[in-house]
Amino acid sequence: MIPRVLTVAGSDSGGGAGIQADLKTMLALGVHGMSVITAVTAQNSLGVQGAWELPVEAVRAQYRSVVDDIGVQAVKTGMLASVELVEAVAELIGGTDAPAVIDPVGVSKHGDSLLASSALESVRTKLLPVATVATPNLDEVAQLTGVHVESEEQLRQAAAAVLEYGPRWVLIKGGHLPGDAVDLLTDGSAEHWLRAPRHDNRHTHGTGCTLASAIASGLAKGLAVPEAVTAAKEYVTGAIEAGFALGGGIGPVDHGWRFRAGA
Repeated sequence: MIPRVLTVAGSDSGGGAGIQADLKTMLALGVHGMSVITAVTAQNSLGVQGAWELPVEAVRAQYRSVVDDIGVQAVKTGMLASVELVEAVAELIGGTDAPAVIDPVGVSKHGDSLLASSALESVRTKLLPVATVATPNLDEVAQLTGVHVESEEQLRQAAAAVLEYGPRWVLIKGGHLPGDAVDLLTDGSAEHWLRAPRHDNRHTHGTGCTLASAIASGLAKGLAVPEAVTAAKEYVTGAIEAGFALGGGIGPVDHGWRFRAGA
């Protein structure tokens, strides 16, 4: 069967991030994508104009509907919004025999909050411990651990701080640092440094969602964590390079860049 990946995340009405980015990524990488919608946002290239979380029972029902009938080879999380949703999703993932990629989404590309501050402790103590791979960016590292990274050398400190909360692996995304886009993947012993050239393109909406979904797709295909992350980094780097203008603000990465490159 085609490998199956479940995304548990919010909907982006502009199509650049969230559930929409996840499903596009999964299709591009040859897996069957399925979704549990946790929140609905009114969102475009300029920012988030509104957000409405779904009831916990609706999220549970979606998850059980998919997992109990279709089954999954990997799960990926994104916007979870509230304490109640974080804890419910953590419980669901903890009872699922599949690797989980946890993207601890805190704010949108435009700086809009996508997670209640009251939910941070639940992310630390409930969600991160069920992660096969956690994928925080530097802002999310600071939000979760208090570690502020200003140089490549500090990525190890950030990784160690996140690993204390229990994920098997952590990918610290250093894209906000100057120079090449450098990420650190580690389980506390093995280290994998992933480097890519920085592309002069401001249209990067959906980068984090896309990377986490690409990792989950690789894991669903049976790749080991380092191989899945390396392949995902290559995919998202190409998507960033091909990102395009949309609306009056920050456009999305191009999830279909490989199709267009081969046309």
